This record gives sequence, C-alpha cells and structure tokens, in this order.
Amino acid sequence: MTKHYRAIWISDVHLGTRGCKAEFLLDFLRCHESEYLYLVGDIVDGWRLKKSWYWKQSHNDVVQKILRKARKGTKVYYIPGNHDEVLRDYVPMQFGGISLVDEMIHITADGRKFLIVHGDALDGVVEHAKWLAHLGDWAYNVMLTVNLVFNWGRRKLGYSYWSLSAYLKHKVKNAVNFISAFEATLADEARKRKLDGIICGHIHKAEVRNVEGILYCNDGDWVESCTALVEDWNGQLFIVHWTDNHHLSSTQEDFDENPDNIGRMAAPD
Repeated sequence: MTKHYRAIWISDVHLGTRGCKAEFLLDFLRCHESEYLYLVGDIVDGWRLKKSWYWKQSHNDVVQKILRKARKGTKVYYIPGNHDEVLRDYVPMQFGGISLVDEMIHITADGRKFLIVHGDALDGVVEHAKWLAHLGDWAYNVMLTVNLVFNWGRRKLGYSYWSLSAYLKHKVKNAVNFISAFEATLADEARKRKLDGIICGHIHKAEVRNVEGILYCNDGDWVESCTALVEDWNGQLFIVHWTDNHHLSSTQEDFDENPDNIGRMAAPD
C-alpha cells in the first residue's frame, strides 16, 4: 500500500558507499508519495567516490526513482551537504525537474515556518578543521564495515537488522555531547531568523524535539537508521523508521551471494 504525505525529508543516503542501504530507500520511495520531497544533503558521497568507485545498480535505481517522482509532479528540492558539496557550485539550478538550492523555508499545513539546511555549515569541525572531518569520516566507515559483518552474522542466526554502529555512537559520551551541542546550535539559528523550527541531517541521528521553544527535526540517514521525516496533511511532523517494517539489507545480500566479500570489505579504502 502506498502512503501519501504532504512532505518527506531524506538525507545522508551516501550513494556510492558500501554502507548505503539503497534497497531500503528504494522500497521506502516506492511505498510513499508526497507533494514535496526534500533531499537534505549527502545524497551522493563524493568524498568516498573520489577514493574508490563503488556504484551498485540499486544506487542507480534510487536516482531514477527520484527523477521519476519529479517528472510525475512531486516538487523535489536538493540541498547539498558536505559530502556532495561539489553541487553547491551549481546553485541555483534545476535538472531533471529537481531544484538545487542552498537552503529552503518550508511552511507546514498549519502555518509554521521551518528552515531546511543540511547542517554542516553550522558544524565547527567541518567548517574550520576539514582534515579532522575527513579523518572522522574514515573512522566512521571502518565502524560501518564492522557493522556490516555484525549484521551478516545476525541474519545467519535469523535476527533482523540492527545498527551496532549507531548504538555505539550514541553510548559514547563525547558523541552524545556533540549531538546535543549541534542540536542547540541549529535551534539557535532558527531562533535568530524568527522561525518556528529547523530541519536538517548531517549527524545521522533522527530526532523531533523541542529545543527551548524551537522544534528541532533531524531526518536521520540511510546508512544506519534508515529513517525519514514526514509531514502529514495536518502539518504534524514525525519520523518513519523503515527498518521497523522491513528487514532487507543490501549489504547482507551481498555477503550471502559471496561470503568472501567480508574480508575485502573489512579493509578501509
């Protein structure tokens, strides 16, 4: 069954990486339609593709599905992030019915105004110590590889997908402190602009919560949590956790087809 929403936000898909859950996202896009579709950055991972080329047919299918939605009338907006920052050189521009913009103001059905940004511009590490951001990206990808092996084992034992990397990240005190500071910084930006809230991605942690009077919304990612932010026809915003409904994992299927991939994928590019 297809569900219809007024708006859908997705980000941090990281097409072009082994950790991308493209099949999950493709399944989600097939089951959901909306008047507005916002791509909130890091849809394609240019950082990883520069180091090594990885592009499955499912990654291409996601792109084609989004283009098809735009052709059929969905208003699609693409706000680039730090991993697909090369696209910022082409803002403002439209291609295939998709509008490329730096940021957007979305007005909900009940009249509230939300700033839409990826979030990296308000992340001090990305802005002022890019080398550290790249180092963190490498370490994060190593952790995701461990997560792939872990979930391959879970599937063999009959268990559903569960993100070990997300669990560890949210248990580390420094990570928790960083996330809290990030949320406060973005909420403050919306407050300065006299808006009701802010919608972002970047830190791979889905959340909808009130931060001192500002509604902070993060749509999560399609690497660990497989989440999207949606707005219903009354203007209410909430998170959809797609792995709660489906237990498909493209990476796990890769392992089933060729278990030798485990050793190769455990090594960083």
